[in-house]
Amino acid sequence: MTAPDTTELDVITAEALNGVPHGFFARRGGVSTGIYAGLNCGPGSGDEPGAVARNRALVAARLGVAADRLLSLHQVHSALALTFDAPWRGARPQADAAVTATPGLAVGALAADCAPVLLADAQAGVVAAAHAGWRGALEGVIGATVAEMTAQGARRERIAAAVGPCISQRAYEVGPEFVERFLDEDAGYDRYFAGGAGDRAQFDLPGFCLGRLRAAGVETCAWTGHCTYADPARFFSYRRATHAGEGDYGRMLSAIRTPPI
Repeated sequence: MTAPDTTELDVITAEALNGVPHGFFARRGGVSTGIYAGLNCGPGSGDEPGAVARNRALVAARLGVAADRLLSLHQVHSALALTFDAPWRGARPQADAAVTATPGLAVGALAADCAPVLLADAQAGVVAAAHAGWRGALEGVIGATVAEMTAQGARRERIAAAVGPCISQRAYEVGPEFVERFLDEDAGYDRYFAGGAGDRAQFDLPGFCLGRLRAAGVETCAWTGHCTYADPARFFSYRRATHAGEGDYGRMLSAIRTPPI
């Protein structure tokens, strides 16, 4: 069987995760067309299922795993993190972070403005992928992911993390009720908001995720610096698709594989 051609994929990597196979996969490459054009990896989108499966197989091949060993979840904007030691059968579990310490297994997070977060303790062989939208980030998905990793043998001081392409503060305008929800949780969260027009504010999602990582004891962490909303040629964006009146949008997959033994 001919190996998939992954040469055209646009893969962003993070220095913090050096030595651990991973990638934040942008939309270039893949076989999807129309509004999904490129590497749409979202089974929950309205794209042709066969195209999504072929796109996911390209990602798996780049990571060096079989397609059925690249796991992503049915994401529900929760704070639930689950550990897996093998591919599941049937429906995807509903959760927003996947952890594994099983050699040859990769875990991923789907996003199109929300923040994908990849984490690794290379020494312990424990990796994780979390989907952090504002709700999940506020409710604690990042802390839950780190706790689940430590339950599998990772140590907080050894964990490195990267926040991938997501909507930037400049493009993320929110209303006063959004701000109040954060300030009700912690008045110090006002540092993640900048003034916008009228009663609007601009929310720093990647900065908030980095703050949650540090609060969980992860000091080696960084954002890749890519805004999904601002670059339609490179990234899918839920908010941009909504503003354009499009009926759906593609999803990008960010994934990480357990390090070589």
